[in-house]
Amino acid sequence: MQNESSDERYEQFVSLFTRHEPGLRAFVRSLVFSWDDANDVMQNTGLVLWRKFDSFDQNTDFMRWACVVARFEVLSWRRDKARDRHVFDEDLVNLLADEATEVHEALSRERRALEFCLKKLPEKQRRIIMAAYEPGVRLNQVAEALGKTATAFYKTLNRARKGLLKCVESQVVSEERGRA
Repeated sequence: MQNESSDERYEQFVSLFTRHEPGLRAFVRSLVFSWDDANDVMQNTGLVLWRKFDSFDQNTDFMRWACVVARFEVLSWRRDKARDRHVFDEDLVNLLADEATEVHEALSRERRALEFCLKKLPEKQRRIIMAAYEPGVRLNQVAEALGKTATAFYKTLNRARKGLLKCVESQVVSEERGRA
């Protein structure tokens, strides 16, 4: 990253941090007692990530790196708050962090598989799935817009869901085998 300008580095950091902030916040929240505590840790984590961004290897996973930093920030925060009876002990924080990392990795695999499988669906089924999961939409409205009865639409949607689920499960297994 030495050849990059300061502005380019800053933009790259902001882009990565913004993309991964919700997942990182969820990770931190799983390790501390309250939302306010999570906000404090996230603020410190963001600062540390920026200060150490020069040492970040572009060929590695930003989220994994950020979670390692966040874990240490939670432990530091915990030491500062050790007198508070609402603070988890260090062993529990480490256990929760390990579990949160595993969950994040599993969800990432499932999300990649879902994206892959959605692309493989026939256009008609993909449109039905996407329409059914549009925020704020009612399924009977989707059925009506497609010129189907609610019952026919639900049957079509369930067939598409089952096919999608089967594909996702197969992709996840395939990816796990590839990693082993």
